[in-house]
Amino acid sequence: MSQDTWTAVDNYIDDELGLNDPILDAAIAANAAGGLPAIDVTASQGKLLQLLARLAGAKRILEIGTLGGYSTIWMARALPFDGRLITLEFEPKHAAVAVSNIEHAGLSHLVEVRVGAALASLPVIESENAGPFDFFFIDADKVNNPVYLDWAIRLSRRGSIIVVDNVVREGGLADATTDDAAIRASRKVVELIASDPRVDGTVIQTVGTKGYDGFAIAIVV
Repeated sequence: MSQDTWTAVDNYIDDELGLNDPILDAAIAANAAGGLPAIDVTASQGKLLQLLARLAGAKRILEIGTLGGYSTIWMARALPFDGRLITLEFEPKHAAVAVSNIEHAGLSHLVEVRVGAALASLPVIESENAGPFDFFFIDADKVNNPVYLDWAIRLSRRGSIIVVDNVVREGGLADATTDDAAIRASRKVVELIASDPRVDGTVIQTVGTKGYDGFAIAIVV
């Protein structure tokens, strides 16, 4: 199988299921116009996040890594009228684009974008008693993913769902001898899910428009 085949299947899924709409398309266009890297989740992955948030009965969502807010919009659409989504973004330029995209989507009343290092923002969220959160999406700097996972568990409740993006690293996850810090962090995420009695989870490999990668998915038990 080739990248062309994976992309063609993604395009078919998006078209057949009607996963794109003008608001989501505008967010992707605004990200490109703002010079943001084209590393958003795909439409089908965004829909997966939305469905998982709905399955969790999410009223509070925490996202670590906003970029331009494309995944944020998908998840915020799963929230009830009195829900809340906090999303953390390190780059002010990215956050500004996200705020605009979220406003255009009519979701500003549900979403709060916080700018700064997530490792500085997370203790503040804890001190505010903003949780527990019902759903988490971790898609920020990969080296800190094990720490983000631990924070997610701390800010969760029984039944919360945690999704960590980009853990398979084009198969690098299986390389026990790697010096790549992102891969080593991905392996640590898997090890934590395996050893931490607070969670139960798995890893799903994915192919598609974004190539070969995968998600770690865990439920707090």
